[in-house]
Parts: sequence; structure tokens; C-alpha cells
Amino acid sequence: MNNSTHLDSIQKEAERFLREDPGNLMGSLVREENKEENSDDELIWATPLLGVARGDDPIFLEFRDRVDARHWTPAEAFAAGGYDPAPAEELSVVSWILPHTPVTKRDNARQREWPSERWARSRIFGEAENNRLRDHMVEFLKASGHGVVAPMRLKGWTQMPSDRYVFVSNWSERHIAHACGLGTFGLCDGLITPVGKAVRIGSVVLRARLDPTPRPYTRYDEYCPFKTRGKCGACIKRCPAGALSERGHDKRLCSAYLDDATAPYVAENFKFTGYGCGLCQTSVPCTSGIPKIQ
Repeated sequence: MNNSTHLDSIQKEAERFLREDPGNLMGSLVREENKEENSDDELIWATPLLGVARGDDPIFLEFRDRVDARHWTPAEAFAAGGYDPAPAEELSVVSWILPHTPVTKRDNARQREWPSERWARSRIFGEAENNRLRDHMVEFLKASGHGVVAPMRLKGWTQMPSDRYVFVSNWSERHIAHACGLGTFGLCDGLITPVGKAVRIGSVVLRARLDPTPRPYTRYDEYCPFKTRGKCGACIKRCPAGALSERGHDKRLCSAYLDDATAPYVAENFKFTGYGCGLCQTSVPCTSGIPKIQ
């Protein structure tokens, strides 16, 4: 099986899984006004977007400076999964973008302070489905004869305090997607992708040589018009926590708002344990694509 066909098979399997797995169903919405348009087969995630990076791409060593000195390289992540060490050039990283559906983005775009129910469900149940997709892709690729790990599902994956960024992880899905040619960072730290910023992200590392996806950018923030040209800043106005400014993203304020404000709101109004916000990802020029602001 050649490289391009192999990546195509991974794409098709991810699409099939999300289309057929019950965990990708939105479920019954609580709010009366949403019930008429909520069907039993409403999906949480739309069609995924996939990209590939070589395991020996120098960008993974650059993440030691950009993210944290403890950030895994693909070879370290592969070994953390219990495999014998593998040469970096024999590894590939596959990253996927899971876009929110148009109706979820529409619902959240109407909000000014709290997440919509669809958004909160997607944040909690949708990320659980992302974990199932990670596990499924590991099993699918193992069955094809490849050693493979989903780094965020390993016991060694962790979040760590950071003097520079407040907290970081040793495998950042957004940075991995950036390495795989799938997007660049915005003012709010979200990844702006060809299908927008209203997304969740996952990845696997496998022992196979796949053709890398071209990175059509040179800057880490190239798709953000505020970061590159001082224009836009729409996400600043959308943030109900005051966590965004021209200086960037205040993770402490953002995290406190999620935990202390949205979690009680979700429990009281939507009747499940969770949280969410995403206002900076909706009703902004980069919600569903790369913004075109002159």
C-alpha cells in the first residue's frame, strides 16, 4: 500500500467511525426551543480534516523552545507507548481536525455570556468521542501492521505548570496540528485551520513513512490578521471573561471562568456535569475558515 493510499484509508476510516459511532451523537437537548430541530441522529462532529508530518521534521525540536523543553518529540511519544525506540525518520504523525457542525456554531454565535447547549455537549461528550477516535485509530492502524500510539491517551501524558505560558502539556495537539500543515495560531491561542477555529484536535504517531502535508505558511500566527497586520481583534470583544486583549490570552482568567462560571451554568441549565465557552471561536471571521481581512 503506497503512502498516499494509506493516508486516504486513514481519512476514510476516521470519517466512517464518526459517521457510525453512537458516541458522535449530540443526544437530546434540554432547552425547549432546540427540541424541534434536534434529531436522534444529529452528529457532534462534521467531516474531519487530516494532515501528516514526518517524525524527523525539525519543527518538533523547535517545540522545545516554543512550548516547553519537556515537550515530546514523535520518537519520545512512540517510546512512551511501550515500544522499542524507533528512528525518527521511520515515524509519521497524523493529526486530525474535528469541526463543529454549522448548527452548533450558529447556536454559540448567538450567545454573549454562556455557552450554548450544543457547544457544551460538544466540549464534554465530543471530546470523549475524540478520545474514542484516538483509541480506534490506534487499533485500526495496529491491525494494518503498524506500531502506533495516541500520545494524549498514554499514562505519561501530562499538563505542567509553566512560567512562560501558565500551563503546558508534553504533547500539544494544536502544535502537532500546526506541524502537520493544518493551521496557525490566533490571538486567543486557538488554531485557525482551513475549516476554521471552532474545532477539536487529535493525533497519533505511527511507525510508517507517509508523505507529509505541505505547510502553506511560514509564521506560527500567519492566519491571524490581528497578529500579522493589527486588524480584526473580534475575539477580544467576544470574551465574557475579559481574558483576551491586544496582548493575547490570559489563561488564568479563561480557566477560572470555565471552572467557576460555566460549570455551574451547564449543570443548572443543561443537566449534566461539564463546562464550555467557545465564544471567541464563534461569531468571528475565523469561525469556519481562514479569515480574509484586508
